[in-house]
Amino acid sequence: MSEKNHESKHAARDRLAAERQKQKSADKRRRALVVGAAVVGVLGLATVIGVVAANSGKHKSTGSGPVVAPSGAQGKDALAIPVGKDGAGTTLTVWEDFRCPACQVFETVYRPTLHQLTDSGKLRVEYHLARLIDGNLGGTGSLHAANAAACAQDAGTFRAFHDVLYENQPKETDDAFADNDKLIALAGKVDGLDTPAFRACVTKGTHDAWVDKSHQAFQAGGFTGTPTVLLNGKNILQDRTMTPAKLKQMVEAAQR
Repeated sequence: MSEKNHESKHAARDRLAAERQKQKSADKRRRALVVGAAVVGVLGLATVIGVVAANSGKHKSTGSGPVVAPSGAQGKDALAIPVGKDGAGTTLTVWEDFRCPACQVFETVYRPTLHQLTDSGKLRVEYHLARLIDGNLGGTGSLHAANAAACAQDAGTFRAFHDVLYENQPKETDDAFADNDKLIALAGKVDGLDTPAFRACVTKGTHDAWVDKSHQAFQAGGFTGTPTVLLNGKNILQDRTMTPAKLKQMVEAAQR
């Protein structure tokens, strides 16, 4: 084989390798955008559902007792459950409903990134709990799950139980979370949570009135659906190109 032909073949292989790498990068970007668009699309539908729930659905408030905020709750009227360090430079505010399918989609796609950013001290997430689905479809599953999550906050295991609730979310039309026994059984998936104190908090609805007050704040804020996700006050899910990677870039850029 002549030296010229040898060099030509090397050049061809190099071009092929470069094209393959370029295609792999393009495919990776496309997959990320598809995931982001899928999440935004589902969340857009949730916004419509949320409008119906907020404007026409009437949930029965069972929180008639005193408003008892969970341990460590912060913000106006102590309605935010914080995850992450107080000194984090960026804050993500999440309004959610444990019966909401779109909230589960958001959690599934973004959870690894949120955990990474909060664990590294770059991000602080403030969770606000609402009960839109109770109002839209009836039942008390949103309320009871939110109360149980607040009880888990009392025990210092909010994030772990929060994740368990979404991993075991029933169908939207199934009010399974209304059953306190089911919520207590799910607590068994979190180390150290299933205690007499947690059980009493769940069965007594200790934080029911607090959940209702949080829901009222959601309505007063003019939000149209769950999840509503605000990064330093800006609704990031209105960006159809938003992905976990893009969110991470935004958070890390804010650290500089």
